[in-house]
Amino acid sequence: MKVILAKQAGFCFGVKRATQIAFEAAGKNQKTYTLGPIIHSPQVVGKLEELGIHAIETLDSLEQGRIIIRSHGVEQNQINEAQQKKLDIIDATCPFVKKTQEHVKNLSDSGYSVVVVGDADHPEVQGIVSYGGENVYVVASSDDVNKLPKMKKIGVVAQTTQSFENLNNVVSGCLLRGVEIRVYNTICDATAVRQEEAKELAAMVGCMLVVGGYNSANTRRLLEVCDEIQPHTYHIETASEINPVWFTGIDQIGITAGASTPKWIIDEVLNKIEQLNKSD
Repeated sequence: MKVILAKQAGFCFGVKRATQIAFEAAGKNQKTYTLGPIIHSPQVVGKLEELGIHAIETLDSLEQGRIIIRSHGVEQNQINEAQQKKLDIIDATCPFVKKTQEHVKNLSDSGYSVVVVGDADHPEVQGIVSYGGENVYVVASSDDVNKLPKMKKIGVVAQTTQSFENLNNVVSGCLLRGVEIRVYNTICDATAVRQEEAKELAAMVGCMLVVGGYNSANTRRLLEVCDEIQPHTYHIETASEINPVWFTGIDQIGITAGASTPKWIIDEVLNKIEQLNKSD
């Protein structure tokens, strides 16, 4: 079997930056925590735990020490709480997410109702929403736009891992709900390139593996775009989940990986397939 690995598989800039910040902090003799998992990779979070950096969901029980803001960002009130407690704050928020937060704040301050295209339950979106005023709406697709009230001024931003098609469809729907529309394309460039590359690869091979955390939004999106093209697409978190039956009668396997998937996980997947090749 021939294995083709997507060029853009694995860590994006924001995730790489956040993990570097976290692992560098592990070498310091100070109690350090991450507010939420630093990235959506249980394996990376586990390695940080081994080094003494623990993920916590709230600051309720923390009165001193150092807190790292995860790559997805956090809600504004959590930053305020950390500042009030005089914690040492290390901000590892992805710059693309940070920019989206700023756009939402500026739009709200300028009198716009804000529409955020994304998953309302995702921590990135929850953080983004917190920087707006009262009139902030989260929509998953253009279908949700029809439920919105009529508005005079609408500002639109997107969760950084959204597809451009979905953002475009939502914006089209917003044109029917408002008089003035202001749109910021806040989709991360790496996300868009990764999805396009995955589509091309899925069309070339007989089987696709999408490697990444089950809690990773961008990995799930890669799974969706690949599955639309290649029905033999499988989402795995580690090499141990590979089922050799998937490759029966397959000549070419394509592999892509989410932006939170570390290189060592991808290497383990490649090694596992190589072992299967040798055993045939």
